[in-house]
Amino acid sequence: MSLRPASSHLLSTSILALALVGCGDDGTAGSESETDGATGSTGASGSATDGGTDTDAGTDTDAGTGTDTGTDTEGDDPSPFDGEPLPDGGIGEWIWVEFPDAFCRDGSNAGIAVRYGLENKLMFFFEGGGACFNTLSCTANPSSVGDFESFKNGTGVQGIMNPDNPDNPVGEWSVVYVPYCTGDVHSGESPDTSVPGVSGTQQFVGYSNVEAFLERVYPTFKDAEHVLVTGVSAGGFGAALNYDRIADNWKGEVTLIDDSGPPMADAYMPACLQEQWRSLWKMNVPLECTDCFQDDGGGLSNLVRYIGEKHSDSVLALISSEEDEVIRFFFGFGGNDCNTLLPQMDPALFKEGLYDLRDNGLKAGGMWGSFIHTGSQHTWIGDNGLYSAETGGMLLIDWITDILVRDPQHVAP
Repeated sequence: MSLRPASSHLLSTSILALALVGCGDDGTAGSESETDGATGSTGASGSATDGGTDTDAGTDTDAGTGTDTGTDTEGDDPSPFDGEPLPDGGIGEWIWVEFPDAFCRDGSNAGIAVRYGLENKLMFFFEGGGACFNTLSCTANPSSVGDFESFKNGTGVQGIMNPDNPDNPVGEWSVVYVPYCTGDVHSGESPDTSVPGVSGTQQFVGYSNVEAFLERVYPTFKDAEHVLVTGVSAGGFGAALNYDRIADNWKGEVTLIDDSGPPMADAYMPACLQEQWRSLWKMNVPLECTDCFQDDGGGLSNLVRYIGEKHSDSVLALISSEEDEVIRFFFGFGGNDCNTLLPQMDPALFKEGLYDLRDNGLKAGGMWGSFIHTGSQHTWIGDNGLYSAETGGMLLIDWITDILVRDPQHVAP
């Protein structure tokens, strides 16, 4: 299998028109059994404190450190995830674990890449790579996972997954890398689905896949002191959409960092587009988020307030550029009541929507932070540019480090 590059901000606008949300990391595909740690492919739910001011949003309380996964010593485990633990692997070495009950859009098997770390902490990383909901978008979106060897020597050691950079606050954490090959931003529960203009049936089962992964990931890392749920682009949306059930199961700290998956209000992320996604993918959104379900198909932006209020003691965060060219293309399909011929959202409108999300969403409930950068770059944490990116006088890597010690801030130009 192959993993796609974690950062694609160098793509031209013309390539974006073919690549849609060409946002993610390398996909990986498995070739040997999971029991020997062999190679393979990658592809993959009341506000206590305000999200903070534009300079300092939270309090500084150390989340703690650990050295191994340990065993559960705190009584009955409430989690429904009780499958076989993942196979052993060497510290710092990527292994591929294929799942017979997880599938890509084309029906091939999916799985996860796993790297064990020295600390008793875990990062879930959701890969990006577009979406499939019409002929153009499906043509560009990967339908299977890719080459594992390329991943583990490329994306798997870059950006926030770089284990050797001393500035990386999660460099010694264990990592579960969830590849993306389902075209549904890791949110679908709709197998054997037809898309007009696209040959064959599509397996939009990203959310179901994560269920299968959690069956084994949770027993392996259930005693992790801190879990970071993150991802880029489609994986940023996926991290937010899967955060609730992950946070519901782990006893320790569970933090969200959504890179370039901004769930904007309906005025900016049109309801007709949201309705397409819901209809095709059977997008799984927590039923308790009643405001997420509007009669016209909109309301997904209300997930921000829902998880902020439900998980009010958890730190949640968003990274985005003011004029992200890829997400503008993605949201542009909603233009002219989803009948646009040239999908591309106006940069000024996107910027307005982003600050609306920050001011009326992130700051409305929960312990949210945000890092907004000038320009149109798409995704930030997947390559080594992470360590030099700066806005408002703050380095992005320092902002992330603060997020992980419960000091979220809203940083903008």
